[in-house]
Amino acid sequence: MKSVRSLATFILLCSTAAGAPPLAIGAPAVPPLVRSDGSYPTVPLEKDVVVLKVVQNSPVNLQKAPTVAEGLATNLERMAHWINEACTKGKKPDFILFNEFPLTGYSAGTRAEKLKFTIQVPGPETDRLGELAKACDTYIVFGSYATDPDWPGHILSLNPVIGRDGKVKRAYWKSRNATRLIPNEEVPTTTVENVRDRFRAKYGIEEEFPVLMTEFGNIAVSTVQIDPFVFAAFAMRGTEIMLRTATLFTRIDVQAVAYYNNVYTAMSNITFPPDSGVPAQYGGGSLIVAPGGRVIAEDPSNDDSVIEAEIPIAQFRAGRTIPRYPLEVVKPVFDQYVQEVPLNILDLPADKLPQTNEDMKKLLDDSSRWIGKSPR
Repeated sequence: MKSVRSLATFILLCSTAAGAPPLAIGAPAVPPLVRSDGSYPTVPLEKDVVVLKVVQNSPVNLQKAPTVAEGLATNLERMAHWINEACTKGKKPDFILFNEFPLTGYSAGTRAEKLKFTIQVPGPETDRLGELAKACDTYIVFGSYATDPDWPGHILSLNPVIGRDGKVKRAYWKSRNATRLIPNEEVPTTTVENVRDRFRAKYGIEEEFPVLMTEFGNIAVSTVQIDPFVFAAFAMRGTEIMLRTATLFTRIDVQAVAYYNNVYTAMSNITFPPDSGVPAQYGGGSLIVAPGGRVIAEDPSNDDSVIEAEIPIAQFRAGRTIPRYPLEVVKPVFDQYVQEVPLNILDLPADKLPQTNEDMKKLLDDSSRWIGKSPR
């Protein structure tokens, strides 16, 4: 073997010889994200069967509350009511899942307006919910629009997981927004996708699809919809129970995630009161689905309620591997696919961020790799 002038060159040669893509000189090493033998990391289970409860309820929209503080206080008490219902009726819960906006409701308007109707995580609201989680000895999971001093001007879509000890165990960022669903507007919230490089530098690549290993099973939380690749990534990383918070979701999408990825999954949806102006068919419909797509609990109505299901987590885990995706078969096609909108388009100064849904649509159009491009 010829002498190698530097350690960097030696590493480059070895990685290439082994069939791996060459490492960029000076690039940080990527930590292990998926085990090559099909197994995945876990912690010991505390019990063989766990109970998941899903709450669907209607919050006060902070935009319509007398003050933001009063609206948050009202919604916290509504959550407390449903936590008490979940903890005192039926089986004792190990997880309680709420919808995407139980504290804030959904607010319309400009970025400046929406920023007023957010929370911070952790904050006084998660502290109060932590007290309730500790008293009930359960995990509490919910979604919210949030702000973070480290991301000035950004509206984040976060899913905090509060543990049995009352502390925030993790706050899941939304991976990406679905695009091109509405003709003239796009959602301007900040996701991992549209600030990916800064997110990765700040938190690490392993935080893009994190799995929380609990004594009741491996969980992950997402507000993403109609995106099979995102949920496949969570499954590859060892998710066993995929908890979802979304609004205006489709039932078949929830079933498909369970079916294709061999996971238990649940969706909590907001409910809309008659005076909301939103048709009742868009509210409620929360469900819990077993692997194979079988619905094991559901409330198809737009009524406030709690549904529950038992998950035989020990039996499910025994001998289980991550899903058997044909990645090597499809890789040649995937390698040539060009995503329409590039990464990092919202990595902008606060005063340059799109102010409205229409502004976000224009930013996507201007950044598009597809629009106005001639076919080759």
